[in-house]
Amino acid sequence: MPVPVQSLRLADAREADDLAAFLARLIHYDRAAAVRLVGQGGGAVAVFGRPPSFEVLAIRTARLAEPVELDVTVSAGELLESVRGAEFAVPGAVTGPPWAGVLPPRGGWAEVPGLPGGHDMRGAVAAAVAEFRARDEALPAEQRTRAERDRIGREIWSREVGATGLPLRAVHAAQSLGFLRPGAPVALFSSGAWLRLRTPYGSVAVRRSGFAGLSVTPR
Repeated sequence: MPVPVQSLRLADAREADDLAAFLARLIHYDRAAAVRLVGQGGGAVAVFGRPPSFEVLAIRTARLAEPVELDVTVSAGELLESVRGAEFAVPGAVTGPPWAGVLPPRGGWAEVPGLPGGHDMRGAVAAAVAEFRARDEALPAEQRTRAERDRIGREIWSREVGATGLPLRAVHAAQSLGFLRPGAPVALFSSGAWLRLRTPYGSVAVRRSGFAGLSVTPR
């Protein structure tokens, strides 16, 4: 069990700004969001969150000035308030949501071929958003219900990207969280039942069979 850490010192102010931007985006989708911080003695801390609109895990890695042993779930809002510079206090632990006990494996990742380029994936997201709006507007008034809109959304965002097994909602999440940027390299990896879409700005992970019945892993 890692020794409780009172504060973190990031490599520089830019790392702090990037972490704050990630936390702000998570809070945009869930004002009560929690994040799990995991540092295992290396030069970085991984920050895990789960924006509910996308049903994926979002991962942002922040470089550290000095290694730490850390594993704690905290309020994303409290952490954002604390991040005022490269060194900041770690908020007190909170009771984590169920997803916080179920993270992707640390190793065993292999690249998955067939992923479209970033430009094509952003285009696919834009087309999906336009399709949702068109189908929503075409609904008769009596059918324009939350349940019907959710059904249309699930149909669209569950579509597979190429032949990779990655649902389109993962790409949508990566773009909405600021990970999928023009010109940035992007790759897809798999480990067991998990898929991980990785860019230099963060990753999105999704379990192909859903989140139920998972084993607990520290990272």
